[in-house]
Formats: sequence, C-alpha cells, structure tokens
Amino acid sequence: MLVAAYWRTNLTLRQLAPLFGISKSAADRIIAHLGPLLALQPRRRFPKDTVLIVDGTLVPTRDHTVAEQSKNHRYSTNHQVVINADTRLVVAVGRPVPGNRNDCKAWQLCGAKEAVGRTTVIADGGYRGTGLVIPHRRERGQAELPAWKEEHNASHRKVRARVEHVFARMKGRKILRDCRLKGDGVHHAMLGIARLHNLALAG
Repeated sequence: MLVAAYWRTNLTLRQLAPLFGISKSAADRIIAHLGPLLALQPRRRFPKDTVLIVDGTLVPTRDHTVAEQSKNHRYSTNHQVVINADTRLVVAVGRPVPGNRNDCKAWQLCGAKEAVGRTTVIADGGYRGTGLVIPHRRERGQAELPAWKEEHNASHRKVRARVEHVFARMKGRKILRDCRLKGDGVHHAMLGIARLHNLALAG
C-alpha cells in the first residue's frame, strides 16, 4: 500500500511516512525493496497472430545522470512501452534512455525490440527505418497519397491511439509527472505502474 500510495500521490517521504506510522528512513527502505518486486515481467512469447503497439513517453526525472533535456524542456527519460493491440495490456517496457533520444533510437537501445522478437509491431512515423509497421508517407514530389493509403493511415491512427490511452491511465500516477527517484528507481516505478495497469484492466 505504501509503494502504491507513493506512486499515486508522489508525496515526499517526509509527508508520506507519517500516514503509515513509520519513519522516513523506513519508508525509503520499503520503497527501495518492494518497488522492484512489483515490476512487470515482460512476455517472451506471443501467439502467432498477435499485434503489438509501441510508443515512447517522456517522464520528467530529477536524476540528471539518467536524464537529459528533452522537447518538453525538462530533464526527462524516454520509456518505450509496448502494449497488446487487442487487450491493451502492457507486455514490455524498455529501460529508460535519456529524453533527448528520439523514439527510433530509443527503440534500438532500450531492450524492448529484443523483448518482442519477430512479433508484428505498429508504431508512428517516428520509427522510420526500424522495420515496424508505420503510416504511409508521401514520396518526394508526390502531392497527396492514393486513397487506399489514406484509408490505411486512418485505420493505423485509430489502432495506435490505444497506446496513448494506456499512457493516460498510467500517468494518473503522479510519480510519472515528476520522478524524484534515483538510478533505476524511475525504471522500477514505470514497470510497477505498468503491472498495476494490467491488474486493473484485467480485473
């Protein structure tokens, strides 16, 4: 409960500890010990017809050893999150990379690519050159896309929006809006929140 409350409220430990009748140092030890144990375990195998969706999200992170200034002008980490397109369950979360890395580079570095193997993955146009299924783009000198490509893109956007809905639910936990944890703390928080999301969604 303490760990879940910490992730949900992002209260400082000095504020949170008295609510549970313990000291600040005890609260710190509990979060450090239990946070990693609540982490989502990535799936290694998927049914043959599974379709996944990947996108990156920025988490403002105060530990500048793992973060860099990103497009939101804050020190952030980039987290690649992979969900099942049908169930909307999170199946993998890559290790955080500095927030100034674009999604294409982050996908290559974070380990999520290896976690999904050869499973079909769709993504937005920022993943060009990665081999993922991305929207059609106009070629040089082409005024507009053929109607069938526009239709494919519309369908692609509709399905890909599901990962944005997952981000919205996960970021209800305020720690993902301003993470004070150091080192692997932001990674453990992201994995733990992904697991809580799955538990809530699966009932």
